[in-house]
Amino acid sequence: MGNIASGKWKELRGQAKEKWGKLTDDDLQQVQGDRKALAGKIQGAYGVTQEEAERQIDEWSSRS
Repeated sequence: MGNIASGKWKELRGQAKEKWGKLTDDDLQQVQGDRKALAGKIQGAYGVTQEEAERQIDEWSSRS
């Protein structure tokens, strides 16, 4: 899985907050660009499967 845009997470964090509004600033701070951690936070907040969370991340990161 790896990281999302290493070194650019601070910039992308705001976009992630817009996409997944249920995630808190603390959630996004803890993630630090780690895709697996972000998927876990999305799963918990939205009640989706790991696969769905990863699909959403893939879709979002291809637009960022």
